[in-house]
Parts: sequence; structure tokens; C-alpha cells
Amino acid sequence: MSQFETLMARDGHNFGAYFAKPAGAARGAVVIVQEIFGLTPHIRRTADSYAADGYLAVSPALFDRIRRGLVLGDSPPEVEQALGYRKQIETSQAVMDIAAAAAVVRHAGKVAVIGYCWGGLLAWVAAGEVPLGAAVSYYGARIAEHLDRTPKCPTMLHFGDQDRSITAAEIERIRAAFPHGIYHLYAAGHAFNNEDRPGLYSPEAAALARSRTNAFLAQYIG
Repeated sequence: MSQFETLMARDGHNFGAYFAKPAGAARGAVVIVQEIFGLTPHIRRTADSYAADGYLAVSPALFDRIRRGLVLGDSPPEVEQALGYRKQIETSQAVMDIAAAAAVVRHAGKVAVIGYCWGGLLAWVAAGEVPLGAAVSYYGARIAEHLDRTPKCPTMLHFGDQDRSITAAEIERIRAAFPHGIYHLYAAGHAFNNEDRPGLYSPEAAALARSRTNAFLAQYIG
């Protein structure tokens, strides 16, 4: 069962969030953090898939701080628009929204954050600032610019070796700053997990990354 609800961050900001509930008792909870395109069908399906695996899933609408209900496609003009919206939101503000989402689902048990692209960066930062049981970052963009904020919980990071936006040198810098992380590199590019971007989607990499994430969550969340 899925639905939208309204949450409040610590600074008083009200924002929408997509909730996907498991059929039975939850084995834990996951906060699914969007890419730069909003709560797209891909992100909502991802939340639904984790609910089907037994987790209470929530995905905060981070763009509500700028424009409520915003969902964009990946055409060049929309990418530019999305990048512009992202730049208007401070990382600290987005992490407050993630923290509020995590607090709401904490009754279900341990909580993990799972983020994609921009959300992958935010998962990294949240892992160092929000009480979490685990964190998973998929092709987190610009993590290398935030190496002063290393995670305080078990953290898994997925990268594509053909990702032109995240270089091998950047990944090595991240490894050096956080050697306790679990790192996986795939023969794929950026957004390899997003089935709605056929030019980038890699079914093989996505399936392998999901199986590794599932095992990681089973170990640390339940």
C-alpha cells in the first residue's frame, strides 16, 4: 500500500513524502532519496520494491522547498532546470528532510538511507549526521567534495566505471577518506539503476547492485 503524506522538518518546513508499506510486519525501514528529477515514477517504484521486500519505505520530496510536487524528465532542458533547482537547496536543508523522514519510520525498526545521484551524495552526508543503521549510495555525485563528513554507520557505495561525472580518481579519494566503506564498481555508466533512462540503464549492473544492497540491508537493518 502506498500513499503521500505531509511531514515537517526541524526548521518548520512542510514537505510531501511518498510512503510504501509492506504487506505484513516491517523488518525495518528505508528512506529512498531522489535523483535531481523529483519523486519520479522510478523513485516511487523503487520505494514500492523495498516495501515488497518487507521494509517500510519513505521518499521525501526534496524539491518541495522550491516548488511543490515537481517531477521532471531527463531531456536536456529539464536536466538544466533540475540542476538549477538542486543548487537552490542547501545540503543541510535536504538532510533535515531526510532526518524527518527517518524519524517518522523509526517505529518500524532500524532505518537505512538509500540515495541515487544527488540522493547518493545526500545519503553519504546523512550517514554522518542522522542516526541510521546503514546507508547505501548509488553513483553519489560530488561526494569527493564532502569528505569532511564521513559516515558513522555501515555504508555501501555503488559506482559505474564508465560514469563520466564521477572519475576513478574521485572514487579513490573517497576510499582513502573512508576505507571502512563497502565499494562496488560496475561495467556501467551513471544512472545504471534507472530503468526509465534506457540509454544509461544496465539491467545486469542494477540486478547485481540490488542483490548486494539486499544482503547489506539484511545484515544491518533486518
